[in-house]
Amino acid sequence: MNVEIDNNSGFCFGVVYAIQRAEEELAKNEKLYCLGDIVHNNVEVKRLESKGLITIDNEEFKKLHNCKVLIRAHGEPAETYKIALKNNITLIDASCPVVLRLQNKIKNGFDNFTNPDQGQIVIYGKKGHAEVNGLVGQTQGKAIVVSSLDDLDKIDFSKPINIYSQTTKALKVLIL
Repeated sequence: MNVEIDNNSGFCFGVVYAIQRAEEELAKNEKLYCLGDIVHNNVEVKRLESKGLITIDNEEFKKLHNCKVLIRAHGEPAETYKIALKNNITLIDASCPVVLRLQNKIKNGFDNFTNPDQGQIVIYGKKGHAEVNGLVGQTQGKAIVVSSLDDLDKIDFSKPINIYSQTTKALKVLIL
C-alpha cells in the first residue's frame, strides 16, 4: 500500500507555533500548564503531556498562582489575562495572530457601539469552542453566537449588526 500525505495537511501555523512554544518551555524542565487542549488531536496532546505539559480548564486556572501557563492558538478573553496578573501567572501567549486580529476587530466593533443596545455583534461559530469563547469575551459576553439558520432568531434585525466568523469556519457555509 502506498500512502501519500498532502503537502498542505497537518496543523495550521498557529497550532504549530503553540506546540513549538510548549516544547521550548518543557525543554527547560519547568512545570508548564496549558489552558485547554493545545490542539484538537489526542495523539499530539498525549505526546506533549508525556513531556510534562499539564492540561487544565478555566476553573483550575483560576486557582493557580506563581506558575507558567501556555495560551494556545485559540486565544483567550481579556478575563484570562486579568486572572493571570492577579495570581502572578506568567503567560506564554501562543495565540494565533489571525485570531488576535479577529479579537481586535470584534473589540473595536463592540466599542464603536457606544450603547450596547445600539447594535449587535454576531459571531458565526461553534458555541462553547475555545476560539469563540475568546471572541465573545471581547464583547463583555454580549455577542450573539450563531451556528445555523435555526439561530438567526436570536438576532434583532432592526438594529445594526457587525458579523464575524470563527477563523476555522468554511466560507461556503457562511453564506446563509
